[in-house]
Amino acid sequence: MSAAGTAALVGAPVLLGALTQRATGLGLALVAAPFLVAVLGARDGVSFGNALQVVLCLVVLVRTRRGVDLRAAGLLLAGAVVAVPLGALVVGALPEGPLLVVVGLLAAAAVVLSLVPRLAGGLGGTTGGLGAGAAAGFVNVTAGVGGPVLSAYALGRRWGPEVFVPTAQLVLLVINLAALLSKGAPRLEPVVWSTGLVGLAVGVALGDHVARGLDERTARRAVAALALVGALATVVRGVATS
Repeated sequence: MSAAGTAALVGAPVLLGALTQRATGLGLALVAAPFLVAVLGARDGVSFGNALQVVLCLVVLVRTRRGVDLRAAGLLLAGAVVAVPLGALVVGALPEGPLLVVVGLLAAAAVVLSLVPRLAGGLGGTTGGLGAGAAAGFVNVTAGVGGPVLSAYALGRRWGPEVFVPTAQLVLLVINLAALLSKGAPRLEPVVWSTGLVGLAVGVALGDHVARGLDERTARRAVAALALVGALATVVRGVATS
């Protein structure tokens, strides 16, 4: 396929993912990642997704930074730092298919847990923050989808979008930057990079409008739905590669 044809297939899913992430805090990895892997291949697709996430998270964070919960972000990142090396070891030791199935099921269970009021309280506090960060870091290294675990933590703490969106961007920014630095940038044609960046810009602009009309209850439902879709997609991906 020509570089122009590849770029054309990249633009739409990146735009939709950026729009969703600006409005709800999650979206690019869940919406665009499967298409990027299919079009660019596993290595370049995942690395390109990491690079786009770094840019997108930084842009959204700058726009929403006043709502960041720095203490919670610090706990999540502290947990992630511990778990990322462990995840890298597990990736090297276990087959990809079964690992993805387990990771997806655990992420789905975390989201379901967060939706039960009596149980969701356990996701708060210092222990909950460190645990959620560790799980997100582990899942991001093994499957590239740390968002569902972060959303479970946010839902458990009953965060509104004004807190979840910027806090999630800060955590995802650091996690994806670490992943990108460890693997290196993908080798892609300039037209693919430019199309991806344009898709991000348009998606963020449209997401600004969507976010203004999104009430807290609808935002929570959207985050939960996206997280479950991402978790189940990970399970399907694992079954397909087994």
